[in-house]
Amino acid sequence: MMKKKSISASKASLVLFLCQMISALDVPLDSKLLEELLQPPTITQQSPKDYIVDPRENIVIQCEAKGKPPPSFSWTRNGTHFDIDKDAQVTMKPNSGTLVINIMNGGKAEAYEGVYQCTARNERGAAISNNIVIRPSRSPLWTKEKLEPNQVREGDSLVLHCRPPVGLPPPIIFWMDNAFQRLPQSERVSQGLNGDLYFSNVQPEDTREDYICYARFNHTQTIQQKQPISVKVFSMDSLNDTIAANLSDTDIYGAKPVTERQPVLLTPTGSTSTKVELRGNVLLLECIAAGLPTPVIRWIKEGGELPANRTFFENFKKTLKIIDVSEADSGNYKCIARNILGSAHHVISVTVKAAPYWITAPRNLVLSPGEDGTLICRANGNPKPNISWLANGVPIAIAPEDPSRKVDGDTIIFSHVQERSSAVYQCNASNEYGYLLANAFVNVLAEPPRILTPANKLYQVIADSPALLDCAYFGSPKPEIEWFKGVKGSILRGSEYVFHDNGTLEIPVAQKDSTGTYTCVARNELGKIQNEVQLEVKDPTMIIKQPEYKVIQRYGQVSFECIIKHDSTLLPTVIWLKDNDELPDDERFLVGKDNLTIMNVTDKDDGTYTCIVNTTLDSVSASAVLTVVAAPPTPAIIYARPNPPFDLELTGQLERSVELSWIPGDENNSPITNFVIEYEDGLHESGVWHYQTEVPGTQTTVQLKLSPYVNYSFRVIAVNEIGRSQPSEPSEQYLTKSANPDENPSNVQGIGSEPDNLVITWESLKGFQSNGPGLQYKVSWRQKDVDDEWTSVIVANVSKYIVSGTPTFVPYEIKVQALNDLGYAPEPSEVIGHSGEDLPMVAPGNVQVHVINSTLAKVHWDPVPLKTVRGHLQGYKVYYWKVQSLSRRSRRHVEKKILTFRGNKTFGMLPGLEPYSSYKLNVRVVNGKGEGPASPDKVFKTPEGVPSSPSFLKITNPTLDSLTLEWGSPTHPNGVLTSYILKFQPINNTHELGPLVEIRIPANESSLILKNLNYSTRYKFYFNAQTSVGSGSQITEEAVTIMDEAGILRPAVGAGKGYSETLFATSPVMHTVRPTFYKVQPLYPRIRNVTTAAAETYANISWEYEGPDHANFYVEYGVAGSKEDWKKEIVNGSRSFFVLKGLTPGTAYKVRVGAEGLSGFRSSEDVFETGPAMASRQVDIATQGWFIGLMCAVALLILILLIVCFIRRNKGGKYPVKEKEDAHADPEIQPMKEDDGTFGEYSDAEDHKPLKKGSRTPSDRTVKKEDSDDSLVDYGEGVNGQFNEDGSFIGQYSGKKEKEPAEGNESSEAPSPVNAMNSFV
Repeated sequence: MMKKKSISASKASLVLFLCQMISALDVPLDSKLLEELLQPPTITQQSPKDYIVDPRENIVIQCEAKGKPPPSFSWTRNGTHFDIDKDAQVTMKPNSGTLVINIMNGGKAEAYEGVYQCTARNERGAAISNNIVIRPSRSPLWTKEKLEPNQVREGDSLVLHCRPPVGLPPPIIFWMDNAFQRLPQSERVSQGLNGDLYFSNVQPEDTREDYICYARFNHTQTIQQKQPISVKVFSMDSLNDTIAANLSDTDIYGAKPVTERQPVLLTPTGSTSTKVELRGNVLLLECIAAGLPTPVIRWIKEGGELPANRTFFENFKKTLKIIDVSEADSGNYKCIARNILGSAHHVISVTVKAAPYWITAPRNLVLSPGEDGTLICRANGNPKPNISWLANGVPIAIAPEDPSRKVDGDTIIFSHVQERSSAVYQCNASNEYGYLLANAFVNVLAEPPRILTPANKLYQVIADSPALLDCAYFGSPKPEIEWFKGVKGSILRGSEYVFHDNGTLEIPVAQKDSTGTYTCVARNELGKIQNEVQLEVKDPTMIIKQPEYKVIQRYGQVSFECIIKHDSTLLPTVIWLKDNDELPDDERFLVGKDNLTIMNVTDKDDGTYTCIVNTTLDSVSASAVLTVVAAPPTPAIIYARPNPPFDLELTGQLERSVELSWIPGDENNSPITNFVIEYEDGLHESGVWHYQTEVPGTQTTVQLKLSPYVNYSFRVIAVNEIGRSQPSEPSEQYLTKSANPDENPSNVQGIGSEPDNLVITWESLKGFQSNGPGLQYKVSWRQKDVDDEWTSVIVANVSKYIVSGTPTFVPYEIKVQALNDLGYAPEPSEVIGHSGEDLPMVAPGNVQVHVINSTLAKVHWDPVPLKTVRGHLQGYKVYYWKVQSLSRRSRRHVEKKILTFRGNKTFGMLPGLEPYSSYKLNVRVVNGKGEGPASPDKVFKTPEGVPSSPSFLKITNPTLDSLTLEWGSPTHPNGVLTSYILKFQPINNTHELGPLVEIRIPANESSLILKNLNYSTRYKFYFNAQTSVGSGSQITEEAVTIMDEAGILRPAVGAGKGYSETLFATSPVMHTVRPTFYKVQPLYPRIRNVTTAAAETYANISWEYEGPDHANFYVEYGVAGSKEDWKKEIVNGSRSFFVLKGLTPGTAYKVRVGAEGLSGFRSSEDVFETGPAMASRQVDIATQGWFIGLMCAVALLILILLIVCFIRRNKGGKYPVKEKEDAHADPEIQPMKEDDGTFGEYSDAEDHKPLKKGSRTPSDRTVKKEDSDDSLVDYGEGVNGQFNEDGSFIGQYSGKKEKEPAEGNESSEAPSPVNAMNSFV
């Protein structure tokens, strides 16, 4: 309520003010309504009052306004009309008052310094902007000065002056060295507010020649550098040495050591100083002291305390910073510098002045003809500001007279206004520190009632909950609102209804009989209008059979029931949770219609199970605890949940805390591990218990924190390993006092649901968070980046508010503040939201298609202007479809394909196109609302491609020398077929290929007979189609001509290549020369024909391999029928045989062969059995006479041979074996294979040379395992020894163990004696 100033004036002002509150109109933010109503101009955006511009860039002075009709703009400069048409450098933006001064094309910013003001005018009035002072920024150079080196004694104080050039705005000062590293600062060394560098005392480490002061001018993004300053600190030791060097031995010398000094203030000087600061600014006070040790600074306020939460200390407490100062911060502030030797202080007298600030800013006034109203403009400041009024930008004293207007100081009183009274009034509040200027219009409208709420809107609520029925309206004079129920019902009155000022009808407790049609009627003297809405009241959802607490033994079965009752028109969904999370993904959990069953219960199933029932209007839940226990070990001991605690007592009641104590119940053979304390809020949620805290089982008292405005009751639950006890009896109730809300709603969002609204939502505070009765929310919003005032509305305890009549997709600043009967919560933070999106307005233009190849195209388009997107740009969609195939000329319905390109992309690739086809496409822009219009269809064609393979290839009618080929045309010709290509070649029985023959066949053919082929021969055919682009993929087949048994030729054995040659009969088609074969690589590798030859303790394994070269084989074997793992042996090289040794006689084995590197590639299993063990006679031959006589004869023979050799050696003779060795090359030079040390292949041009035993040792002096080096010959019936022509015994060189190399596809059998003899010739 306003305070009385005088009896006569105050009564009149009060009456008029109340009339304004009653009769002034609020115009809803309905876009359609706003477009139809006349409105004086309103300034929506303008440049700041003190506008410092970059002299290198164009000057933009903003002035935007709205009104109906749209306003026109004009400018003054330095108080006189600014004719922009006469200055070629100045232009005004279309449909705007914003000026653009072209500096970048020859203009000078200095020429446009001055004070500018904008006027926006239409037929209803004129609004003016602030005085905008334009000043170009300046960053002058440093004045040149000669800097002398600073020589200072250790421990003395020092000040390095910066004295930066005066710029606009002032520069930012910092000190760095030559390496552009900031100089370290501390309590001893720091930078003052004036930019100087202060040393409380210097130390030797301060000596350096690169103390450099930098000034950064942010507006022009330039940095100026002062010349480096040199500082040299003389320590006492070095000074004494210098003195000693210049004095004789008889002189007395020695400088005094570094002496400690008490503090002396370097800045500010003197004992007192003054400081003036403006309200709302940041107050900075500084004290820097010299002294040794380094002084510590402390701040106090004489006669008061430093303001809490607004006081900060900076620069090592040398700077006192108080933010958002007010007049209460005026006073004397004392800084005290102290060290161990004493202290110094300085008193700064602070006076806080204030530029004008609003107490009540004038607000727009919408009146009806004949109504009364007031404009109030109240401001404060120090000194008190002067209030002056203007009408349409002209001082009101010289403005045209209006008989309905009367000025009374800071108030304009309007009485019996007419439409001609519409105008824009300006209030100017000014003092020596600044001014405030506010525009407020008086808009006199005569409008019949309008109802903005949609007709027949349906509202659905649950019984016993409030129902809010909207009736948004507008009219001038302000319409009266009445509500009726039914078509011919009587007007609604009484305490069971609440009628809100905005037309909303509230039914606080809706019942089933509240269902029906409600009619809202709005009427004023200009007309009447009505609107109907529908209300449906639904039965609440209830759980009539709740799940109950269960105790179950392990491996048992348990079931929880959840039987519900709901409104027949609502569809409920039931969800089960375990410990507030989803049920485990386990087939043991069976969810039925009304129950949850758990089979085979385990310890992990222990927990709380919750049944949640949701409908579109309400949600209910119920929980039960499952305790899993083991079967009792003995019947004598019974383990159970503890008994509930008792005798709960509350003591030490405070506003925010209380102490609770209790007596534990019987623990039932299982120690109590902890107590759980729960509370009930009897004021807000009676009957609902909430978790408060828990304490160890040894504790029986607890201090509980409380919230305001809660009627607390407490109960205690004991817990042991078995489970939870029943709750104790509730404690006595304790009602805490009310308080302001401590917090604001969370998750505030602003998202438009329609193009012309902004839906503000938030998460409401819980009951106990209200801290007091009358919980409401203050919802505030304003358009971002527009200099609008906040629009606020206070709503009931709901979680949504809809702002209607917003522009489409514009950003808004939003905040929601909680309040109750005792006051407001702290100031909330602002969030950014957007009004509703609308479909994009235009389609992308300049759509171009570039066909890259027959299956790929690239589409380009121009982006749409962002202002036409009218929402969040999500991307572009390209719709494309095949119109027809150019080869078949047949049209068929093809589904459109859609590709989405996220973001603001302007091109995309279209893959997977069909060659030689005609396509169409269009492009659309997409936002959150949906898709915009499609661009005109663009037609493009794909070129020819290579065809697919022929649909089939059949080979029929085989004869002795001919085959018939039939084929089908390609399923996808991808162009015009030009021909078919047939290639074929014979294959022999070792999968080697003969010469390739190629035949070109016309495209219109579908069969061919090949004649003059060889009989009984397999042929491989390759068949493909061609277009003008090239050949397509081929199809292959194999076929065999019929065998002529009467004319079979015996195959000749190849001596050099190891394959059988088949003589082909020549024909005009085949080559007449003898064919050259090439090895065929089978399509899939395989190992086949695994054979075994077993002896007592070993087995020869051989196989045939078809596949890639250089395969490394391994052999796996094990006892047949055994479950033991397979044993694995690696085969050296790429040989196709192996010897398994160390086998058990008379045992059945399983064996298989695999190839390394080919995952999962093995042969089929083969089974073999080793031979039985041979019985041996246990006779010691060493005792046999014949054996002893033989050994003696051998010894005598060796002795004779040695004598003969000795005699012949003395005579220089040679024995036959030596001659034979001389006649042949040294067998040690035989080549070795690199992989396993065995001998390499013999070439056809070389003789076979005998081998020595020593040749089996590789060059690296390592001995290979002989298990894997032995060939099949090692255990076959090889030649034991052969004699040469001179009778010498060859066996001593060739030996039984010698291995015969194999080459190519030769047989692995041992060579004949003839060949063996020839190999040694």
